Amino acid sequence: MTDETISILIADDHAVVRQGLRALIDTEPGMILVGEAQDGIEAVLKARALHPDVILLDMVMPRQGGLETIKQIKVEWPDTRILVLTSFAEDEKVFPAIKAGALGYILKDSSPGQLLQAIRDVYRGESSLHPTIARKLILELNQEPEQPLTEDPLTEREVDVLQQLAQGLSNQQIAENLVLSERTVRAHVSHILDKLHIANRTQAALYALRKGISNLEAD
Repeated sequence: MTDETISILIADDHAVVRQGLRALIDTEPGMILVGEAQDGIEAVLKARALHPDVILLDMVMPRQGGLETIKQIKVEWPDTRILVLTSFAEDEKVFPAIKAGALGYILKDSSPGQLLQAIRDVYRGESSLHPTIARKLILELNQEPEQPLTEDPLTEREVDVLQQLAQGLSNQQIAENLVLSERTVRAHVSHILDKLHIANRTQAALYALRKGISNLEAD
């Protein structure tokens, strides 16, 4: 573990939800709540002023919803880590959020431990998807037009890394499993994203699941 503190912004229009999240984060070492927003417009303003490490974002909010908020934030701050926290698992909400740049999508009925782990994963730039959400996204991806690969196919080692990445493993865990340095794993992940013409680890994981390179039931 490092001594880094994860700064978090909550965007949700329900005061009781914000209160519960605040209480959870306040008791967790290594995390600090730096701001709260009641709608998407306020979320953008708070993100601009506070530069949080992770934004917990509801999809359905007044004035401006989650999807438009994600797009606006990612345009201004492409490296912002966004974790969607919502009651909704409908396909029409999930897939656009991931395509817009959210790294994680977790339902509000998840346990406190699952939420805290998702925050840590997203902070590290890693995907955080419940298997139910992943399955929905795979169905949506099957309807998407194919993106051509680059002239360079994935190497055998890159396929190994992609298989592990699709199981939600961190770079450190992949490095340990494949007996590589974490720096080498990071390089492989970067090459994978470039070759597949995709933006982040979540989309890479979904590609692997869709193509049968990995599966949700793998160890």
